Amino acid sequence: MGNELASLSAVELVRKIREKELSPVEVTEYFLRRIEEHNPKVNAFCTVDAEGARQAARAAEERLMAGGDLPPLLGVPVAIKDLTPTKGIRTTYGSRLFAGHVPAVDSIVVTRLKEAGAIVLGKTNTPEFGHTGVTDNRIFGRTNNPWDLNRIAGGSSGGSAAAVAAGLVPLAEGSDGGGSIRIPASCCGIYGLKPTYGRVANDTGATAFSTAAPFLHHGPMTRTVEDSALMLDVLQGPDRGDPFSLPRLGDCHPVPDLSGSLSGLRIAYSPDLDFYVIDPAVRQVMEEAVQTLIGLGCVVEEVRLGLEDGHELVLGTFAKMWAVHFAAHYGHLLEHEAELSRGLVATIEYGRRFSAVEYKQLERARAEVYQRIEGVLADYDLLITPTLAVPPFVHDQPPEEIDGQRVNPYNGWMLTSIFNLTGHPVASINAGYSPEGLPVGMQIAGPRFADERVLALSHLFEQATKETGRYPIL
Repeated sequence: MGNELASLSAVELVRKIREKELSPVEVTEYFLRRIEEHNPKVNAFCTVDAEGARQAARAAEERLMAGGDLPPLLGVPVAIKDLTPTKGIRTTYGSRLFAGHVPAVDSIVVTRLKEAGAIVLGKTNTPEFGHTGVTDNRIFGRTNNPWDLNRIAGGSSGGSAAAVAAGLVPLAEGSDGGGSIRIPASCCGIYGLKPTYGRVANDTGATAFSTAAPFLHHGPMTRTVEDSALMLDVLQGPDRGDPFSLPRLGDCHPVPDLSGSLSGLRIAYSPDLDFYVIDPAVRQVMEEAVQTLIGLGCVVEEVRLGLEDGHELVLGTFAKMWAVHFAAHYGHLLEHEAELSRGLVATIEYGRRFSAVEYKQLERARAEVYQRIEGVLADYDLLITPTLAVPPFVHDQPPEEIDGQRVNPYNGWMLTSIFNLTGHPVASINAGYSPEGLPVGMQIAGPRFADERVLALSHLFEQATKETGRYPIL
């Protein structure tokens, strides 16, 4: 079959399986062979459950042949991030301390994917406990970008993004606490959606109440917008284990059609969130994306968000909140400091510097950020920004300077954490390529609960820029 199946969307696979043009066993075996052939170069999967996948595929085939109502993802392979518990499949959290950990139960998102008929192929690589935006750890090493194996795949869902981009799997689950779906989606040229906070129930936090500061999300990572809509339909809805989970908000698939109403759609464009330095190659791609949207009939206006103080108001607030989260829930692991990554240790130690009062005072800054984003969305239907300030960079060489200006190499290149302070739905879609042929992502953010609007504009942009939808050749 060559690369034929790897190029099919999940929606196309569903149709071909239902029409018995393909069988679940055939599809599963194809992707297992593809993982065996290409994963050593990319290092996207850290654990492959070939036997479990084959058993699930055989069961799916029996269900298909029996007829009757079929679940929406019957026979479609999926990858699960190594932060997300999977019953009977090793889940390490990217940490040496959990190198042999095998959960006894599935997380709710895995349960829902299995109930929808998806075939879990295995786990994808992540930095230790997902603490950073680059995927590397001391168990499995770093994940490479399929577009250029010398460059980062992003993080912390870098393994999931690389697996989808490399055609090792059509669907992957990701999680996002500061951009961890959108950063790797941008690096790898795929689509990643962070839904409205609470739309997808989350039972993978350190506690039931620890997913709100900052907002932590599960979401789909796919090659096409339509596939993400289908996957979100499966994942969404409340669960008793998550006190913040929302009632099902309506169907996402098929993607709503906005083509007849684009002339009235108002889009705010922030080229830099008022305070980031943006690489000229990224600016050029974004300007071309703006022209595409205008060509579709949208009204696109460049705006100021009132975030000129964002280095402290956004990045400072998020960094402190993120560090306190890790200090509170992972600080006890410092008893085994020699086994931990230096970045995780530094994050925990930074979080320990703040008192409870100082931590609670961060809510004032967070509320100010929320109000400023809401102020823009009161006048516009959607907000677009770059996902990253730079194209994916060479391993171990984060940018210290962009366009002649010094930046923080840790967080000065990710325009993502702001939406984990606010909880708005936001996607990263491939908007084009740098002169070196590297993907550049665009964020599309909407008001709370307007996930369908984000998906709809994403779909129209995708259809209008099909030339940007190419994939790397491994």
